[in-house]
Amino acid sequence: MISIVCPVYNEQQYITELLQFCLMAQPEEKEIIFIDGHSTDNTCQIIEQYCQQYSNIKLLYNPNKYVPHALNIGIKAATGSIIIRLDAHTRYAPDYFEKIVSVFRHTNADIVGGPMRIAHGNKVQKAIGYATSTLFGIGNSSFHFETFEGFTNSVYLGAWKKEIFQITGLFDEAFVRNQDDEFNYRARQHGFTIYQSPSIKGYYHPRKRFRDLFSQYFQYGYYKPMVLSKIKSGIRLSHLVPSTFILYLLALPLTTFFAGSTALLPLVLYLLCNLYFSFSAKETFIQTLYVSAVYSLLHIAYGSGFIAGMLKPLTYKNKLTVLPQ
Repeated sequence: MISIVCPVYNEQQYITELLQFCLMAQPEEKEIIFIDGHSTDNTCQIIEQYCQQYSNIKLLYNPNKYVPHALNIGIKAATGSIIIRLDAHTRYAPDYFEKIVSVFRHTNADIVGGPMRIAHGNKVQKAIGYATSTLFGIGNSSFHFETFEGFTNSVYLGAWKKEIFQITGLFDEAFVRNQDDEFNYRARQHGFTIYQSPSIKGYYHPRKRFRDLFSQYFQYGYYKPMVLSKIKSGIRLSHLVPSTFILYLLALPLTTFFAGSTALLPLVLYLLCNLYFSFSAKETFIQTLYVSAVYSLLHIAYGSGFIAGMLKPLTYKNKLTVLPQ
C-alpha cells in the first residue's frame, strides 16, 4: 500500500481538485493524509467532508505550522511501504502514483520523483516557469529540467521507501525552508539513491506576484547557509554566485570611483546574459520583459537572502528524530 502525505495551509482554492485526484488515481489501495497548519479559510471543512465519506482520508493537525513538522507528523502516521509527498499547489497527471511505484520497481532507488513542470497561469507565472527552467535562472538543479532522467541529488516533492527513515531520521525541524535539500543530502550520505523520471508528471503553480516570488527566493537564500553549515559537502558554486553578484553591486559606487567604467564590465555582461536568455524564450516583447524581471528577482532575492543568512546566522539546534522500526 502507498501513503499520501500532504501539508496544507489555506488551500481552499486547490483542495477540492486535489482530493478528487487522490480518490480517482490508481492504485485504489492507498491512504491519504492531510496535515493542516492552522488554516483560516475553509480548507479543513472541505477535507472533513471527504473524511466523512471516505475512510482512507485522514486530517491531522500541525501545531507548529511549518512544513517539516507537517511532513514528520504525516510520515509517523503513514502505514504504507511507500510514502508519496504531495503539494496542494501542484496539479498531477492521472497516473502519477502508478508511475512512482513503477519507477521504484524498475530502478530500485530509495527516493524517486519527477521534474517540476509549470502549470498554466498569468504572465508572471509563465515567466517564472521559463526562467526557472534555464541554467541562467536557477543553475543546474536537475529537477527544473523536464527531460532529465537518471540518478540525481534531488527531485521535486519526492516519494520515499518508508524504511529509509529508520536510518536517515525524519525531516530536520530546524529547517523552516530547504528541509528537502538537507534531507536529500543526509539520505545520500547514508548511501541512499535518488532517481528522477520525466514519466512522473506534476505541474506546479508558481507565485502570482513579483513580490511573492522575491519573498520565496529570499527565504531560500536565507536558510541555505544553515543547510551548508550542517552538510558542507553540499556547497556548490551556484549557491555563491548570486551573493557574490550582490556584493559586487553594493561595492559598485566605490569601485567605479577608483576603476572608472572598467568596473561596470561585470554588470554589462550580466545584463547581456539576461537579455540573451530572456529573448531566447521567443515570446512577445511584453512577456520577454517579464522573463527578464524574473531573472533579476531570482538572483537578487536569493543572493540577498544568502548574505542575510551569513550575517545573521541561524542557531542550528538538532531537531532530528528517527522513525522507529
